[in-house]
Amino acid sequence: MNVWTAVVLTALGCYAVKLAGLLVPAGVLERPMVRRLAALLPVALLAALTAQQTFADGHALVLDARAAGLAAAAVALLLRAPFLLVVGVAVVVTAGVRALAG
Repeated sequence: MNVWTAVVLTALGCYAVKLAGLLVPAGVLERPMVRRLAALLPVALLAALTAQQTFADGHALVLDARAAGLAAAAVALLLRAPFLLVVGVAVVVTAGVRALAG
């Protein structure tokens, strides 16, 4: 399979998913459980993506400077720091740990 075949198949898949979402009856979307799931799903997906990007390197589980940056960001969030400061703290800590590790 070449790259353009993958691009076309991905585009068709995205269109099919979007079309399926539009075809769902409005009554289904008004159910309380569906509303709760729709509110929690983005948070769960973002948490899973963060964990995968922080602790995975290919097929291996790693604990490196990225974990220190994530921990520093978590502390900054607990201290109710503004979002840009949280990101800045994570970047500085990650860079510092990488620099010290050599």
